[in-house]
Amino acid sequence: MLGSVKIVTSTAPALGADLDALLTTRLRQGLTGTVLENRRATIVFDAADGGVWTVEVAGGKVRTRRGSALEPTLSVRSSAATLADVVCGRTSGVSAFLDGDLTVRGDLALSLQLDGLFAHEPGRPDHFARAEQVTAMGVRTAYLEAGPADAPPVLLLHGLGATNASMLPVLADLAVDHRVIAPDLPGFGASAAPHVPYNPAWFAAWVEAFQRVTGSRGAVLVGNSLGGRVAMEAGLAHPASVRGMVLLTPSPAFRRLRQWVPLVRVVPPDLSRLPVPTSHRLVVEAIRAMFSDPDRLPRPWYDAAADEAVRVLRSRAHRVAFFSAARQIYLEDAYGKNGFWHRLPGLLPPALFIWGDRDRLVPSSFARHVADSLPSAGQIVLEDCGHVPQFEHPVETMAMVRGFLEHL
Repeated sequence: MLGSVKIVTSTAPALGADLDALLTTRLRQGLTGTVLENRRATIVFDAADGGVWTVEVAGGKVRTRRGSALEPTLSVRSSAATLADVVCGRTSGVSAFLDGDLTVRGDLALSLQLDGLFAHEPGRPDHFARAEQVTAMGVRTAYLEAGPADAPPVLLLHGLGATNASMLPVLADLAVDHRVIAPDLPGFGASAAPHVPYNPAWFAAWVEAFQRVTGSRGAVLVGNSLGGRVAMEAGLAHPASVRGMVLLTPSPAFRRLRQWVPLVRVVPPDLSRLPVPTSHRLVVEAIRAMFSDPDRLPRPWYDAAADEAVRVLRSRAHRVAFFSAARQIYLEDAYGKNGFWHRLPGLLPPALFIWGDRDRLVPSSFARHVADSLPSAGQIVLEDCGHVPQFEHPVETMAMVRGFLEHL
C-alpha cells in the first residue's frame, strides 16, 4: 500500500526511521508502467506507535512526506512493525488485513493494488498477491494474481456489488499451491463499467476472453453469488475452458416471486444514472444482514467493504452496471427452452455447490432443485451460515474447496 506519505509524530524513532527509508526506497522508482500509472491519490499510513506518513500519487510520480492529510483517498493503519514488514515485502498486506493486524479505510481497491505493486521484485514469495490489469473483450479489467505461475489455475468470481476483496480468504489459502486469479468483474471495483447487458451470457463470454488473455483456460472457477451464476454460464457455454467449479451460494434463476417481471422489464437500468443516496451506516447494515451471525466478523472488515461500495456507487457507470446486473438476475428465464433450469442438466464440468442454511438472499432450498437437475454435482449445506461462507466459515469452506480440487 503506497502513494505519497507524511509523518507527524513518532514514539518509536527507530521504526519510524526504518519506514522513512523503506517508503523512500520503494517509491523512488515511481509508478510508470504499473497499474497505478494514471492514478491520482493521497494515501495516509498511520503507524500508531511510530508516526504518520502521507503519500501523494499523480501522473506516475510519488511524493512522500511526514504528517497526515485531510480527506485522503486511502488510510492504512497498523503498527510500525507490521507496516514496515508489508512495505519491505516480508508480510503480505492481504494476510495482515485478514489477521486483523492492519485496517483500511477509503479506496479498498487501491490498497490491494498498492500491496501488490512491488510483487515482481526478487525474493517476494509467490503466494503474495500481485496487482495486474488487462483488456478482455474490450474491457479494462483489474485483477489480483497470486501463487506459482506454473501451478494449476483457479479463477475467483465475486458477487453482485462486491469486488475481488470478497474472495481474499480463498485467494490467500489457495495461492500456496495454485495460480489464483481474482478479477474485479466488469462494472465493479477497479474495472471499467461499459454499457453492456451484464447478463449471464455476456459475463460468460467475458470470462472466456479474460481466460485467454491471462493464459488461464482450463481453470477451476470459484464463484460466490452472482459470480457463481457467471461460473455456471461459463461452464455451459465454454466447457473446454472450465476444469471444474465451486459454487458458493450461487444465484440461480428465480423459480417463484416472478409476478414483478413485467414491471421490472420496463424499468430501464439507465434510471440509476441519477445519484443514489448511500450512507456508510446503511451499507454496513446491509452487509451484516448477509451473515448468519454478523458478529463473527470484525467491525473493520465491514467498514472497509462499506467504504468501497459507497465509493464505487458514486460512479454513474458503475451504478448502471450494478442495477443492470441485479435486474438481469431477477429477469432471467427460469423455464422454457432457454430457461436456466432447462439448461442446467447440460453443465458438463464437475461442480460442487455450497449453500448456507441461513442465507436470506439465496435460500438453501435451491439445493434440492439443483439435485433434481444435476444429480452428479456435489451439494453441501453449511449450518449456521449466511450468504458469504468464505468469510463466515473460512476453515470449513476452504477444506471443502480443497477436497474438491484434490479429486479433479
